Amino acid sequence: MKLEVHLEGVSGSKTRVVELQREGERFQITLDGQPVNADAIEIAPNTISVILDGQSFVIHATPSLDDKLKLQCGPHEFSAEIVDPRVWRGRKQGALEAEGRQQITAPMPGKVIRLLVAAGDSVEAGQGLVVVEAMKMQNEIKSPKNGKVERLLVKEGQNVNAGDVLAWVE
Repeated sequence: MKLEVHLEGVSGSKTRVVELQREGERFQITLDGQPVNADAIEIAPNTISVILDGQSFVIHATPSLDDKLKLQCGPHEFSAEIVDPRVWRGRKQGALEAEGRQQITAPMPGKVIRLLVAAGDSVEAGQGLVVVEAMKMQNEIKSPKNGKVERLLVKEGQNVNAGDVLAWVE
């Protein structure tokens, strides 16, 4: 599988070509045409452990409504867009919004430091619902759709694990 990855960070933007070849449970990785000594495994929902040339990195990936990923690795934060040539490009013509009742989960372990809404509140797609602090960084968890907050399952000060349900939006 060959993908283009567009990265944006404080130092600017860069496009890289990544090729993945499955070998058993692992992948052979090529970056910009050069083989890379790397190993990656998902250790929790949206959390990937990567060993790159003997160095270990933990990367937290949070999807956003604009079809990009927010990547956090230690103190560094990037916005990434993955372009898969197999995907029909016409799908970006209109914003896609989740349909039906949506479960909002914690993308990484942390502590709920602020509730931005209450049960029964009307919300819009992209509106912040809960702020979770992880590794001294605050992450705003947003609504994937327009709707109403059906339930909040957390309180301020509560510790959460990756994948824990924070709220339901209907």
